[in-house]
Amino acid sequence: MRIIFAGTPVFAAVALEALLEAQYDIALVLTQPDRPAGRGMKTVASAVKQVAQQHELSLLQPQTLKDAALQSQLRALKADVMVVAAYGLLLPEAVLNIPSQGCLNIHASLLPRWRGAAPIQRAILAGDHETGITIMQMDAGLDTGAILLKHTLAIIPDDTAQLLHDRLSVLGAHSIVEALALLQQGKLIATRQDEAQASYAAKIKKNEAEIDWQQSAEQLERLVRAFNPNAGAYTHFHQKILKVWQAEVVVGEISERPGEVIAVDRESITVACGSGGLRIKRMQKAGGKKLPMNEFLAGYPIRPGDRFCMLGNSVSVHD
Repeated sequence: MRIIFAGTPVFAAVALEALLEAQYDIALVLTQPDRPAGRGMKTVASAVKQVAQQHELSLLQPQTLKDAALQSQLRALKADVMVVAAYGLLLPEAVLNIPSQGCLNIHASLLPRWRGAAPIQRAILAGDHETGITIMQMDAGLDTGAILLKHTLAIIPDDTAQLLHDRLSVLGAHSIVEALALLQQGKLIATRQDEAQASYAAKIKKNEAEIDWQQSAEQLERLVRAFNPNAGAYTHFHQKILKVWQAEVVVGEISERPGEVIAVDRESITVACGSGGLRIKRMQKAGGKKLPMNEFLAGYPIRPGDRFCMLGNSVSVHD
């Protein structure tokens, strides 16, 4: 099969590597333009671009796919299918219709649950016990196309967004290779999505990572995992931001005010929540490193009675 591949981050790069290993003919790779990234904001090539260059594949980085000249260039390739994975640009209907067998999307959820930009984080935040990969026939809607193939993956209790992303990347790569093989054999069956079961995974906003100590410990523990590594769950303490990278739930009745530190030991601090407590085991101060709690406390003392808060609330300190 002659394939156009469109994708940008690591999730997509893993799939591109799998297609190359399966010896598919990649006629062209589309990826987003290079962007500034990291603390130094240096211009960085996408993970997909790096794979394409390593394998000397034809590569384009358009700002948009609405350009008529670009669409003519895509038609000239006479591709059988376009494989799309976390590309980040809208595919106009004219582009969707270019490959003879359409465009297949590798989506990191069990559609129709978690359509949209952030299915991995939303699944963790919601407390889902499973997620997976859906290979979907793309249409003009947002992840609304027919389902061609699904594979389920369990969400492990200590999964962070990064850990789950990495496993889904591998599953997505295997799934698209399987789907293309079935497509060639005429065995890929399209099933319409059940609109009644649809949910939307909105793009993550930075302020969603702020810890609201009025919430339950279970909700906050999921928040910590969902925003690791991107953004990082954070709280305010003495008018400074501290990030929380690892935590676990403490069950039972807790009488202290939400946000109040109720216990400190060598390995953790325990903070009261709306219900239960959150035992924090790894933190980071602004400009610092992510540290296990014993190292963090050595340079940043926190004591029982101290209190964390949200931005805009008065900062309570140790009495």
